[in-house]
Amino acid sequence: MPEQATQSPPQPPPLPAKYTRSARKTRVGEVISNRMNKTIVVQTTTRVPHPKFGKIVKQIRRFYAHDEENKAKTGDTVRIMETRPLSKLKRWRLVEVLQK
Repeated sequence: MPEQATQSPPQPPPLPAKYTRSARKTRVGEVISNRMNKTIVVQTTTRVPHPKFGKIVKQIRRFYAHDEENKAKTGDTVRIMETRPLSKLKRWRLVEVLQK
């Protein structure tokens, strides 16, 4: 009597990365410097209540973002997205220029 080979059910094709990977953070901010080659500095402002006193205060953060085509100019409003580390300070990349 011949040996029966155990067959496993066929595996479905792997899902694209956009479904398996968690969503990346995005921020909208103003370009405050574009003097570096392929790098911009984006400043974001968020309004949050103070933890103890409750007063609304502004939090200002600066992000170094990769701008491959040097599209963004100082004063532009841009959207940036989180990415892998590109250098010592750059962990974001330019997605689009929203307003010139």
